[in-house]
Amino acid sequence: MAFLDHVLEPPAYGWQDDDGNLIKPTAKQIWTEFFSRLNVFSDRKNWLGFFSWLKVICLAPFFFLFIFKFFSVWMLLIAFLYSMIIMGTHGTIWYHRYCTHGAYKFKNNFWRFVTQNLTLKIIPEEIYVISHHVHHAKSDQPGDPYNAFGGFLYCFLADVNHQPIAKNMSAADYDRAVQLMKHTGLKTNSYAGYQKWGSLASPGMAVLYWIINWSVWYGIFFLIGGHALACTIFGAAGFWAVGVRTFNYEGHGKGEDKRKDGVDHNRNDMSINQLWPGFVAGEWHNNHHLFPKSARTGFMPYQVDFAWYYIKFLSMIGGVTFYRDSKKQFMEQYHEPYLKSKEMVVESVPEVLVAD
Repeated sequence: MAFLDHVLEPPAYGWQDDDGNLIKPTAKQIWTEFFSRLNVFSDRKNWLGFFSWLKVICLAPFFFLFIFKFFSVWMLLIAFLYSMIIMGTHGTIWYHRYCTHGAYKFKNNFWRFVTQNLTLKIIPEEIYVISHHVHHAKSDQPGDPYNAFGGFLYCFLADVNHQPIAKNMSAADYDRAVQLMKHTGLKTNSYAGYQKWGSLASPGMAVLYWIINWSVWYGIFFLIGGHALACTIFGAAGFWAVGVRTFNYEGHGKGEDKRKDGVDHNRNDMSINQLWPGFVAGEWHNNHHLFPKSARTGFMPYQVDFAWYYIKFLSMIGGVTFYRDSKKQFMEQYHEPYLKSKEMVVESVPEVLVAD
């Protein structure tokens, strides 16, 4: 089998039936799989999924402190900016365009470290990156880890049920998975370590990095605005951490064909360009599926792309030495032909002579 066919751990209910059709599990099956894979007592190889949701749970008290103790209009505005724009844009810059698709290159490890730690550390790179390669190879097909045709829960709980790497890879396949993560700076396990923990990442290093990242950011926010600001921003990060898990279900039309002519030019899957994710995070998803390795996906004048603005800014000051920009290719291959086709339709309509 091709590497991407078996790099992810299949759920107990499977990816597809004997006829090759997507298996759509019931809500009970999805929840059963979710809690089974969170159980680190039955299998320590479940640690990464458990760790990912543990961080979300740890952010919940900050969210409630923001709501019930520190709430104000100004704090609400800060929470909105941090969760929707800063966290959302950073996810696009770091996890999506760099870690997964290598759409740009940093000058050195300093700029990579700065970009990686612009926000609170919540999502493990390993869970996002490997599975996202599979998503693009099998978009909206059986095996897509967040296939919108599977339903909301299928996507929402995908980071635990569908996205972790397989636990029984050969040494050769494990090395291939390591190579997919090498440019991110992730300190990966040896093959023996992988056999013990079932992951690329080391639990000890992951926990240490988490503690340092959160401690530094809490200290910075506290010095600026006390516990009120720190709790507000940490709570906002928790809100984003839950909300981002809904994106791929929404971004692929909730399992329906919501593509629009002249807007969503990619017709190989159900991805769509949405105004809200586009404006706040630069996530013009249909454009991205057309040109996944492009550092810019906001190709049209109205398509604001904060992620691209950051990458372009770093290139101007020397922090980024290379990037791909597919805007010209998009215009030539898709937008301009679409406009010409509309003109031809108008020209082909016969004039109607109306007698006096």
